Amino acid sequence: MAVTNPILASIEKSAAAALGNALPPRLISADSHVTEPPHCYIDRIDPAFRDRAPKVVRDADGGDVFVIDGMASAVPLGIVAAAGKDPREIRKSESRVEDLHRGGWDGKARLADQDRDGIAAEIIYPSVGMVICNHPDADYKHACMWAYNRWLQEEFCAAAPDRLFGMGQTAVRSVAETIEEFRRFSEMGFRGVMMPGNPATAEDYDHPSFDPLWRAAVDLGLPLGFHILTSRSDGANAIGASGQRGASAHRGPPQNAAQMLIKSIQDIIGTFIWGRVFERHPALKVVCVEADAGWAPHFAYRMDHGYNRHRFWLKMGDMARTPSEYFYENVYMTFQDDWVALKLVDMLNPRRLMWANDFPHSDSTWPWSRELLLGQTQHLTEQQKAWILHDNAAELYRIV
Repeated sequence: MAVTNPILASIEKSAAAALGNALPPRLISADSHVTEPPHCYIDRIDPAFRDRAPKVVRDADGGDVFVIDGMASAVPLGIVAAAGKDPREIRKSESRVEDLHRGGWDGKARLADQDRDGIAAEIIYPSVGMVICNHPDADYKHACMWAYNRWLQEEFCAAAPDRLFGMGQTAVRSVAETIEEFRRFSEMGFRGVMMPGNPATAEDYDHPSFDPLWRAAVDLGLPLGFHILTSRSDGANAIGASGQRGASAHRGPPQNAAQMLIKSIQDIIGTFIWGRVFERHPALKVVCVEADAGWAPHFAYRMDHGYNRHRFWLKMGDMARTPSEYFYENVYMTFQDDWVALKLVDMLNPRRLMWANDFPHSDSTWPWSRELLLGQTQHLTEQQKAWILHDNAAELYRIV
């Protein structure tokens, strides 16, 4: 007897119950990824770092992994490109480059993957580059990111510039340098910036010294993307409570680390709101990527509670707007399978929610995205569906 994929069976059941529901004809994925090819960093990195460039090696299980000099753990390609697999067949490694989705690194092949899932356009983030965000050497990080940026522009996005929209990576070594990088990103055709969860500067993002950078982002029309797994406390390459790289940054079993990923994003939101960044720069747009949104109504409520109840003894002073107003106006959130967020849409700002399919990662809804969404959006209005599945991303990233 054939064994049924439990994920697909659940999605098909949900879609079947949504008779009469319809989705916008053109979906935009606000968070998709590449699988960096073996030559990505080696071919384009600053020659001074070429001997240390991230590279693919065969591990003990017979699978391919990206090894990054100076990082505690390698990046297993088996979960980087597991989209569409039965969850029982997903393995951390045991997968080789030649067995992965070609659309992960070949822009032309990617179009067929998009068409299969009903996707008209994607906002492109890295995979290996997410881990590089936490490299302790800012100069090495900078060199790797610019090798990736050149590959992304010259090879991947160039294959379909009307459907593949890149996010440039920056190490944030200084405000002045990052402003120049923002200008280069705009010239390269990138539609936003993937920011590391922690800058490589002495000051954090709420410090007034960053104000010129935020003005540049607004002037250039570049949203700031903060993706999970790009903060110092995230993942296998985290800096744990002991201060040692690779030390556990979470309590309990490894599965508990997934909860920390949302906490890191919440910390970034709080830094911008409590640090009054949005108060000083009301047109600045921040995107919290792949951290879901079902938690947001309570998070915003607690921020307002803290402001109303405790701002006097904390001597924080009055804000021009409440924390929740800044949250719902300045912060966008992406998700791929967040039924709770869609159920709570009236407690959120539907103009700041953006769906994504996360291709080709293991958490991706590809190639069943439309079936999943048919079941999860049947209670939404046509306008809400249009905003969340297409219009919000099209407006934010200037996609025609």
